[in-house]
Amino acid sequence: MIKDLTNVQTPAYIVDKRLLRKNLEILNTVQEKTGCKILLALKGFSMHALFPMVGEYLAGITSSSLFEARLGYEKMGKEVHIYAPAYQEQEFDELLSYCDHIVFNSVHQYNKYKNKVMAYTSKRVECGLRVNPEYSEIKTPLYDPCYANSRLGVTASNLNENDLEGLDGIHFHTMCEQNSDTLERTMKVIEEKFAKYLYKVKWVNFGGGHHITRPDYDINKLINVINSVKEKYNVEVYLEPGEAIPLNTGFLVASVLDIVDNGMNIAILDTSAACHMPDVIEMPYRPEIIGAGKSGEYKHTYRLGGMTCLAGDVIGDYSFMEPLQIGQKLVFCDMAHYTMVKNNMFNGVNLPLIATIDDNGIEIIREFNFDDYKNRLS
Repeated sequence: MIKDLTNVQTPAYIVDKRLLRKNLEILNTVQEKTGCKILLALKGFSMHALFPMVGEYLAGITSSSLFEARLGYEKMGKEVHIYAPAYQEQEFDELLSYCDHIVFNSVHQYNKYKNKVMAYTSKRVECGLRVNPEYSEIKTPLYDPCYANSRLGVTASNLNENDLEGLDGIHFHTMCEQNSDTLERTMKVIEEKFAKYLYKVKWVNFGGGHHITRPDYDINKLINVINSVKEKYNVEVYLEPGEAIPLNTGFLVASVLDIVDNGMNIAILDTSAACHMPDVIEMPYRPEIIGAGKSGEYKHTYRLGGMTCLAGDVIGDYSFMEPLQIGQKLVFCDMAHYTMVKNNMFNGVNLPLIATIDDNGIEIIREFNFDDYKNRLS
C-alpha cells in the first residue's frame, strides 16, 4: 500500500475507500443497535465524491452554512441539517429549500425566523435550539464550546419553557475527539439542567466530537447512553461527528524539495502546515508519518518545514532510520478530516490534488491550477 501511495504526483490528499467503508460499518452498527441517526458533519469532511458511499450508511449531513447545506442537498440527497451561530436574512429562504432541520443558537434567532419556517409549505422543516450546559472536558479553549462567555448555545439560566413553543428538538455540542465516558458525564449535566425541556421535544441532537471509530472507543457505553435517553424521554437521537467518519482513512503525500542546515537538518517539503494541514498549527498537533519516529528516536532527525514564507510553517521534528533524500516522498497519516475543508492558497501555493485508493489502485478526483487561485481573489 505504501508503494502505491508514493507512486503519485505530490502533494496529494489520498482517501482509502476501504478504510472509509470500515468506519461507516462501525457507525451503522450503532444506528442498528439504537435506532439513532448519524449525520456527516461537513465542517470536518466535505469530499463529495465519496458522499454516495457515505449515504449508503448514514442518515444525511449536517452543515454550518448555506454552501455546506446546498452541497449536502445536491451531492447526497438525504437529510440536511444546519446549525449556525446566526443566520443571514438574505440567505434564509434558500436555506429552507435545502434543510430538514434548522437549529438556532439563541431564542432571539428562533423568534426572528420561526414564522418564516412555519409558513414554508414545500416541506416540513423542523426547528431546534442549541443549549449550553456550561460543562465540557475539552482542554484546548479554541475548541471548547462551553468556555466562559461562550457565544454558542443558550444557558439554562437564560431559558424558560415558553421559549420552546413550536420547537421540535434540543441540540448540544460539548465534545472534541472524546470517548463515550465523556458523553455519559455530559449527559448527566444536560439532564440536571434541561430535563424538563427534553420531555417536550421530539428529538435530541448530541452534536459532534464523538470519536466512535477510534480503536479504544467504548461503543457499548455509547449505545447504552443513546438507548437510555431514547427510552426515558421518548425522543429520537441524532449524532453528527465530523471526524469519526474519515478518521484514519486519509493520507497526505509530500516530497522533499531541499535539505538545509541551521543547527539541525531541516527538510523543505512541497506541502505546508499553514496551507494544507492548518490544524497542525491551530490545534496544535503532530501528524504521524509512515516509517518515521519522534525526534531522536531513530538515527537521523529532521525538522520538516513547509514551502511558504511564513517562519512558523513547521510541521514538526521527525527521525528516520536512513538519511532523507531530495525527491523522497513522505506519507502523513490521518489527513482526511480538517485538511481539505480548511486548506488555503497563502503565498499562491497550490492545493494538493485529491485522490482515492482502493483495490483497483489510485483514482485522481481533482487537480487544482492557477484559475483556482485567481478566482478566489479580485
